[in-house]
Amino acid sequence: MKLKVKNISDIGGVVKAPPSKSYSHRAVILASLANGTSKLYDMLFSEDTLASINVCKALGAKITQNDDFLEVVGTGGKLHNSSKNPIDLANSGTTLRLMTSVSALSDNEVILTGDDSLKTRPMDLIMDSIKYLGVDAKSVNDNGKAPILIKPGYAGGETNISGSVSSQYISSILISSPLSEKGVTLFVLPDFKSRPYVDMTLDIMKKFGVKVLKGFYIKHEDCAKEYQNCRIDEFKVKKQCYDACDYTVEGDYSSASYLLAAIAINGGHAKVLNLFKNSKQGDKIILEILERMGADITVHDDYVEISSDGNLKGIDVDLSNAPDLLITVAVLAAMAEGTTNITGVKHARVKETDRIDTTCKQLRKLNCTLEEFEDGMSITGGVNGGTVDSCGDHRLAMAFSLVGLKHDIEIINGEVFDVSFPNFIEAMAEIGFELELV
Repeated sequence: MKLKVKNISDIGGVVKAPPSKSYSHRAVILASLANGTSKLYDMLFSEDTLASINVCKALGAKITQNDDFLEVVGTGGKLHNSSKNPIDLANSGTTLRLMTSVSALSDNEVILTGDDSLKTRPMDLIMDSIKYLGVDAKSVNDNGKAPILIKPGYAGGETNISGSVSSQYISSILISSPLSEKGVTLFVLPDFKSRPYVDMTLDIMKKFGVKVLKGFYIKHEDCAKEYQNCRIDEFKVKKQCYDACDYTVEGDYSSASYLLAAIAINGGHAKVLNLFKNSKQGDKIILEILERMGADITVHDDYVEISSDGNLKGIDVDLSNAPDLLITVAVLAAMAEGTTNITGVKHARVKETDRIDTTCKQLRKLNCTLEEFEDGMSITGGVNGGTVDSCGDHRLAMAFSLVGLKHDIEIINGEVFDVSFPNFIEAMAEIGFELELV
């Protein structure tokens, strides 16, 4: 289906940000591993988070959706795979990565698979890392990708993993490690990208009663580059249990970026609710980016105000800790005056698509002047209308719809926003930007 602009009127108003996809994934997984019954409020129910719910059910958690909350009766870490077939995770790379380590806690074999896109995601790095913890996980097709077969057994011990590819590998090991036989010491080797996502994991683990000791050291005695390429982070997780709790999912800054960017591009004023000032989400940097590009931002305890005259300017921005903002910022850059240089996102090449390559290809269809690099792109503002393809990437579909504020745009395969933001069309309509699928 094609995503198109239906109508634009009085851009602005008050809208609630959708619940965080990252926190929703983690909440249902931790609640499923916990002792007792948890109530999860304001959960995001999207294609991706439903994949996490379904795999947790298959591994023994009892999960019931009520009007106001998701009730999860945890397993106490004693998992059993009730599925006779490989567990289908659809397109959820987050679920695949997080559950690869967790599945080793099952007392029988687990096979995790998904759609054609998911089967392109590299998984060698995490499988190589967890083998030192006594976990036997292998690629069924011997290509380092899903389907992944995980056999029972999780001894624990020491291991290391590169932090340069995906923070989800690190979060996967951390989430599962308290329930290993003897706990885990994990060393994250440089460069540590998307660190805030690991901070989110540690934050919610603490809410469910698990403590993690963390530190770092510099591998060269005479090196002063504390936060650069020779820092090694250390996480110590003793054997312990997760405790059930009542948990409310905060708003998602990455999904809210489309609402905020619409105001910035078009001009207007809006309040976006459910965005917290003290959030650990790395994508909160969108506020700083928009302010530097020319919008006025006011951050309150639990909502954000934005005003803009629609005149944006290019900036230089490092998105190494917020790769999910890449396509939003690229579209902002294409709609701004001057040149924007985006760096630090080499790890965005192993998302739903190679997001650097795909974004550049689609922008070129709109006659945008740009240069692609291994870890980012340089974009000179100025685009025309046209037709682009989401290539099955939910973030591309949503971000490129913003071009429709000033030019005619059609997005082929535009319906894929359901992966992370099911009510995207309704939320955008609340600020006067009406889209439709045809």
